[in-house]
Amino acid sequence: MKLTSAGTVPVYTIAGPSTARPLPDWLLRRRKRSAKYDPENLNNFELLQEFEFEEASNCVRVSEDGNWIMSSGTYKPQFHVHSTQELSLSFSRHTKSENTTFILLSSDYTKSLHLQNDRSLEFHTPMGCHYETRLPRFGRDLAYIRQNTEVLIPAVGLSSDGSGYGEVFRLDLERGQYLRPWQVDVGTDDDNAGLQGSINVGSVNVATVAEYTHGLCAFGTSIGTVEFFDPRSKNRVAVLGGQEGEVTALDYSSDGLSLALGTSTGRVRQFDLRNPRPIFDKEHGMGLPIKNIIHLKTPTEERKLLAADKRIIKIWDEDSGDLWTSIEPAIDLNHVAHCPDSGMLLTANEGKQQHIFFIPNLGLAPKWCPFVDNMVHEMENETPAETYDNYKFLTVPEIKSLGLSHLVGKTNLLRPYMHGYFVAAKLYDDVRLIANPYMWEEERAKRVKEKIEKERASRIRGVKKVKVNQKLVNTVLKRQEKREQVDLEAGMLGDERFAKIFEDDDMVIDEASYEFRAINPSTIPGHEDTTAKSTIRYQADSSDSESDADDSKPSDGIVMQVSSSKVQGGKIRDTALGSRVKDLKHVPRKERTSEVVGEKQVTFVPESKKKAKQQEEPAPRHDRRKEGRRSASTNTFRKL
Repeated sequence: MKLTSAGTVPVYTIAGPSTARPLPDWLLRRRKRSAKYDPENLNNFELLQEFEFEEASNCVRVSEDGNWIMSSGTYKPQFHVHSTQELSLSFSRHTKSENTTFILLSSDYTKSLHLQNDRSLEFHTPMGCHYETRLPRFGRDLAYIRQNTEVLIPAVGLSSDGSGYGEVFRLDLERGQYLRPWQVDVGTDDDNAGLQGSINVGSVNVATVAEYTHGLCAFGTSIGTVEFFDPRSKNRVAVLGGQEGEVTALDYSSDGLSLALGTSTGRVRQFDLRNPRPIFDKEHGMGLPIKNIIHLKTPTEERKLLAADKRIIKIWDEDSGDLWTSIEPAIDLNHVAHCPDSGMLLTANEGKQQHIFFIPNLGLAPKWCPFVDNMVHEMENETPAETYDNYKFLTVPEIKSLGLSHLVGKTNLLRPYMHGYFVAAKLYDDVRLIANPYMWEEERAKRVKEKIEKERASRIRGVKKVKVNQKLVNTVLKRQEKREQVDLEAGMLGDERFAKIFEDDDMVIDEASYEFRAINPSTIPGHEDTTAKSTIRYQADSSDSESDADDSKPSDGIVMQVSSSKVQGGKIRDTALGSRVKDLKHVPRKERTSEVVGEKQVTFVPESKKKAKQQEEPAPRHDRRKEGRRSASTNTFRKL
């Protein structure tokens, strides 16, 4: 569901194709998967299940009770019946030939009459095709008189009795027989043209009946006239002529006092039955035959007139004659139907999917889909997207610098707007890369620089310099590390009552005092604040000369003693650190052969007592005196 026309009268497209040419199934599935999480497609849903045909649809109608929607299409020739209560396809049925149009004879789908393009009429019921009959000539439209249970079929060609008039066939459904046809003037035909007539033969194109009022029947012809017949007298009562082109669409108003017609030249006119001059005359603008005309009424009792050709649907205000809104789908239209007492329009078109449009100003959603009103309300509260989101605005100098001046006025890639042009964003990126090959490297360096600056800014926190107790200020600011912005006046830093703590030298915090250590036992005095002039527990002598004998003694009389942790049955002896430093000699460090640190290695690996006893036995002492006396004869020097 998306907003199609964002004017004063918004129009929402609930279903229907967005491209003129149908996409392959594999590409359609791929696009559907890729666009699943697209923000533009988050509101998409399927209002009616399988509201489509394999190739195209010909006609669509809504039952009087509003519970059923029937539509015909191809290929293969078939018609579908959708249940609005279940929002799904109830059944589909194939026919022997393609359908031209159909009407519903009952308030639901149970009785329908189908006009086929092979000169046949088919009566369908829920069980199937109930009866089929043939027509003498090809039919163009269907109309039904409920009071007399008569079906009117306007036909092509002249009557076979030689009168030179066209015919409207009448079929009495109560008696089950054809009645004498009504003769309508459709012009002349070539001699010896045959029963069906020549290629230029006239025809009765369309028929309509004022069903709920006076019951007058109107027929539009190919010579631009409208003839009125009274079903009570079975005779012609009036003729309305002077229309440009053929009359292709007719519709009575709800009160039966006005008649709207559409011509093959794209002109829409409305007449009061009491006046032969039109009270409403509009040009559709496309120059195409009008396919549908429907009288509408808004919830505020405003009268609207809908006219549709194969390209566009336009709705005018009957009173002022101004264009109220318009809908221009991407594919050609064949028929338009209006859901009664609602703002929903259904279309049969040349695409695979059928269109469903919703106009909130025309009426509420039908009773079978009230949730559409809630979705429209939510979409109205959302910020609408800009019209040119995918376009880049460029001035004339920028167009010349990019080398696109040769495209001005020759293609729709450059859309003129004010003092410049709108260029597709993808085209702009490609052209800019061609004009500046090093743009990518420059853009990458720019992005890297921005990222580094962003990380650097996240590391640099707020710093506030004060005269005294700088460490306390740093501690207070450190508590705000997780915040995006550091407040330099938070807490006691911005309170005037504590201002002297950071200004007066007499209020310096002594971290070596007993009170401070009792409150902050984990704080190491002088560990972080190396710039503050706080009291130092151990202050080294200012002299660095190693020859001075007193350099090992601190100037304040405090001596630092070092005790040995190894006691071997003697008295613990403490020596001064300075005296040990003087006697300290450089001893080469032995490489560690094991991971054991300390004076004794302890292991908990279970071993046998015999092996442990063998390891504890001392090695035999080597006694040179017990060895044998060396013989003097073996002395090497005696042989010299």
